[in-house]
Amino acid sequence: MCDVPLGGLCEPEYGAVREAFLENFASDGELGGAVCVIRNGDTVVDLHGGFSDGSRTREWASDTLVNVYSVGKAFLALLALQLVDRGELTLDAPIASVWPEFAAGGKQTASLGHALTHCAGVPAIREPLTNVDLFDWNRMTSALAGTEAWWEPGTRLAYHTNTFGHLIGEIVHRVTGQMPGERLRGLAAPLDADVWFGVPETQQERCAEIVWAPQKPIVAIESFDALEGDLLMNALAHMNPPAYSSIGVVNGPAWRASQIGSTSGHASAAGVARIYAALLEPERLLSSDLLARATTPRVSAHCPILSDEFTCGLGFQPTTGRRPLGPNPRSFGHFGTGGALGFADPDAGIAFGYVMNHVVPRWQSSRNRRLIDALYRCTAS
Repeated sequence: MCDVPLGGLCEPEYGAVREAFLENFASDGELGGAVCVIRNGDTVVDLHGGFSDGSRTREWASDTLVNVYSVGKAFLALLALQLVDRGELTLDAPIASVWPEFAAGGKQTASLGHALTHCAGVPAIREPLTNVDLFDWNRMTSALAGTEAWWEPGTRLAYHTNTFGHLIGEIVHRVTGQMPGERLRGLAAPLDADVWFGVPETQQERCAEIVWAPQKPIVAIESFDALEGDLLMNALAHMNPPAYSSIGVVNGPAWRASQIGSTSGHASAAGVARIYAALLEPERLLSSDLLARATTPRVSAHCPILSDEFTCGLGFQPTTGRRPLGPNPRSFGHFGTGGALGFADPDAGIAFGYVMNHVVPRWQSSRNRRLIDALYRCTAS
């Protein structure tokens, strides 16, 4: 095993998880990260290790926060689903019923259910935008509302990799009058869950530096002129505005303070696990019926954004053969770029969080898979 700074707790019977965590550093280029497992309400693993900066001068601490990318999509969906539980939203009603401007461009039939299953028809914004626009919530949501649908809502799936944050976030904002970051803190604070959409300036010193591998260049929107169809949609989905996927801005204060729940959420591993642990408590965060509906497969198809098969529930990713969340069929969660992950397994009573700062964009992550496999070896023994 490699010699890296390591802290936290690991119950003896979960020693294989500790060994897998260290193996990530030795074999898979882990820079810094943390893993937390809560089982039946008890924290059995809460480890952190490595470094929070690329120069390896700051050790990862127990309270280090890091960008978790699409792990935040599930938490943003949870905010909307809570409004469904309370009767303030319905899954089938048009989004335009609470956000009238969204009816433009053939989107008048798009519903919250379509949005949560990535079928709303707006995985990309058509109007060219700048990075100044990126940090202006009203500018971004207005541009999204004005975008012509890429297909008739409900007839096709394409992962709303970045627009999901402004789409679901603005729906929550329109209904509650609260921005998604404020709404998330209201949910997370009682759980002592260190999870944020918009890290306050006073807390940003805790944020780890993201190190991308490989570093992708920023492509000018003007170069998209020769593209059309799905190629254009894919390019705009990732790079309109140019830094919509965080490239070039991820370690800056404006990005860390932004409330783009699809992409810019920050968390600790324990914070992620604590929200999933609360979801396992009957009726605590969602009604049991709605949680079951949200975490079972609703749409499954080849996704032109991900270039792979994609299965989703209502904002949550159910376990699948391509991306398993352990051996049990009711497990659900959400993956994030580079390997970050949060999930819950109702059958084993497990809530899991894994975060890291060495981002290697790929469909499969050997690092989170190693941790999951080790965890279930422990539970089987």
